[in-house]
Amino acid sequence: KREREREREREREMGNKQGRSSSPEFLSACRRFSTSELQDLRALFVSLASQSRSDGEFISASVFQAHYGIHGSLGSRLFDLVSFSRKDQRVYYEDLVMSKAIYEKGSPDEVEKFTYQLVDLLGDGRVQRSEAEAVVLSTLETVLGPKDAIPGAGLPESSIQGFVDAAELSTDGNHEAYVSDLEFRKWCHLIPSLKKFLGGLLTSPSADVLGRQVPQLRCPENIPSFLKREFAWHISGILPQVETQEWSLLYHSSVHGLSFNTFLSRLTSVGGPSVLLIKDEDGNMFGGYASQSWERHHDFFGDLKCFLFSLQPRSAIYRATGANNNMLWCAVNYTSESIPNGIGFGGQKNHFGIFLPASLDRGHAFPSVTFGNPCLSNKSTFNIDIIECWGVVLDTEESTKASASGGTILERFKEDRNMLNMVGIASASNSVG
Repeated sequence: KREREREREREREMGNKQGRSSSPEFLSACRRFSTSELQDLRALFVSLASQSRSDGEFISASVFQAHYGIHGSLGSRLFDLVSFSRKDQRVYYEDLVMSKAIYEKGSPDEVEKFTYQLVDLLGDGRVQRSEAEAVVLSTLETVLGPKDAIPGAGLPESSIQGFVDAAELSTDGNHEAYVSDLEFRKWCHLIPSLKKFLGGLLTSPSADVLGRQVPQLRCPENIPSFLKREFAWHISGILPQVETQEWSLLYHSSVHGLSFNTFLSRLTSVGGPSVLLIKDEDGNMFGGYASQSWERHHDFFGDLKCFLFSLQPRSAIYRATGANNNMLWCAVNYTSESIPNGIGFGGQKNHFGIFLPASLDRGHAFPSVTFGNPCLSNKSTFNIDIIECWGVVLDTEESTKASASGGTILERFKEDRNMLNMVGIASASNSVG
């Protein structure tokens, strides 16, 4: 009797397998891959199925999650989607091909739909705030390592909340506040590292996987930097890979003093791109990325690679909108009142997105059309607690290759502008003061 039951089970399984292999969805998915890509997929499946000890039939949940290295609830949800929610704890070859066809070869709408389903951990069609928090935690557990991403120990709870608070929540009065699909797109635009991470989950893990890169921070142990690894991951999400390898601390106000000459000399002694961070006395953390060396000018300079960012209490990236070219400001020892001495980002003279005057007695922050940013401090004039500046360490050879293959600045930012137009940010930013 048991033998007959096992035989019937094998027959049912063979029938299901033949049905999957000849389904229109599977055949259509196969056409999205080249012959060599399908061969690679087959080899991957065979390897993982062997580790699953399934006689080459399927990949188990434990082996799947171990291979892709995704921690927490996000890993479980990804397995659920790839197995098409069958709840049998099995991923077949056909499942893997069809999932990757959508996730890696699909249209932007298909990919966005899949990604939204991914963060919808409960599968009820909406991403509640608690789900967004769980997704951020799973992401940081994977990127930073589980030990460094334990709330209350390695990872402050405020870091998780800062990322979640970048999302605009909707409510219908009957459910917990949730992130709609449109607001989810905006959220990903404000946190490009999260978008990169969610867009690369089915890529075999390696040090070069986009979204999992955290710059190595070179900082003496006796300097109390507030640039934590999760913040570095966040800031680097918009940068090319060559600029996410290593950052070195150039200046820290508690060590080097609040002297503008010292500050600027330490910045200019190295040159190249840099990351400026400011913590005000209210605890707000924010700053800007300078794509070029800081040099004395009487007017704005810089290019569209410059951007502003906030870390606490809300984490977000504010990219150049193209509304004007007022990216960077660095004026030293000018006597004209029309040329304020100090360094800044965006906006207009005396109405910068961020400005540190040469006196370094206090800073200024305003909304700007340059980056479409809100005021990054609680008030337009703030008291400075800490200033840090980090130099981006570049491999000259790799940097040259990246520049040669990256096309023009406008070409590199085409995708960003399309996203701005899609979610209506570009037009909205023009109304900001």
